[in-house]
Amino acid sequence: MYAMIFDDKQNFVWSEVPDPVRKEGEVLIDVHAAAVNRADLMQKDGCYASPPDWPQWCGLEVSGVVLEAPADAAVKPGDKVCALLGGGGYSQKVTVPAGMVIPIPEGLSMIEAASLPEVWCTVYLNLKQEAGGMKPGDVFYMQAGASGVGLAAIQFAKQMGAEVITTIDSPEKAEFVRRLGADYVLDYRKEDVRPVIEAHPPTVALDCIGGKLMGECFRNMVFGGRWIMIATMGGAETTINLETVWRKRIRLIGSTLRSRTPEEKSNILHALQRELWPLFTARKLVTNIHAVFPIQQVNEAHGVLRRCENIGKVVLTMK
Repeated sequence: MYAMIFDDKQNFVWSEVPDPVRKEGEVLIDVHAAAVNRADLMQKDGCYASPPDWPQWCGLEVSGVVLEAPADAAVKPGDKVCALLGGGGYSQKVTVPAGMVIPIPEGLSMIEAASLPEVWCTVYLNLKQEAGGMKPGDVFYMQAGASGVGLAAIQFAKQMGAEVITTIDSPEKAEFVRRLGADYVLDYRKEDVRPVIEAHPPTVALDCIGGKLMGECFRNMVFGGRWIMIATMGGAETTINLETVWRKRIRLIGSTLRSRTPEEKSNILHALQRELWPLFTARKLVTNIHAVFPIQQVNEAHGVLRRCENIGKVVLTMK
């Protein structure tokens, strides 16, 4: 098969590699599409390698058709599926533990399905499990609201009955997130989010930005609030008054999906299938595909994310 591997200078090369060999308990997938994530950009930059037991090239989520499966698996050859990976999705075929493969929501295309596993697992893990759930009247703060994770998190929070504060960087993105239900939308290039956070103290924050402003917003969390860090795109250093943490009993939670065990990922995926897939079929939840590129144009696809142009997901096609 072919895969988009790295050469010795960390450049992408569409190169022939050995076909994956399915092990016991794994599913072999003929890949139709793979979505691009910021973790892929980090891997391209040489600072976020795949776990040792996964292919050492990019790709955390795919859609495709099952070629082989264990007899006791929930999916069978010929099924259209999507899957969560530890790496290796930028390829024509991939093997995945059976628990990390689920049917695509009825009515969605392969391109749409490829955009679901990583961001929706991230959102479900953090807002349902790490945050201990949300309820009507909660206030949710999410920066980068037009990113794949941002759009998913906004929809999930609104489904749970929360108010949403989010930041964006263009009028087009602002309009889009408002249509999804975001209540307070701020252009971080022109507007200061701190007065809004002070006036509407968050119950839960999902933070992929970090940076110096994080500490100033953190102090306005409600008593018992949960601030979940999943990345530090805006910088890894800030100042937090530690008295805020214990006086308000705020939880600062670090979280990643990629390092979770296959069993943990399987549980999350099957919760998505059970609880959220019907909402996608009914179009009560949506995935926005910003752009689609053939795999050979992977550099152009990565460029869209690097320049923060996307509203939603960028997807690569193998077919």
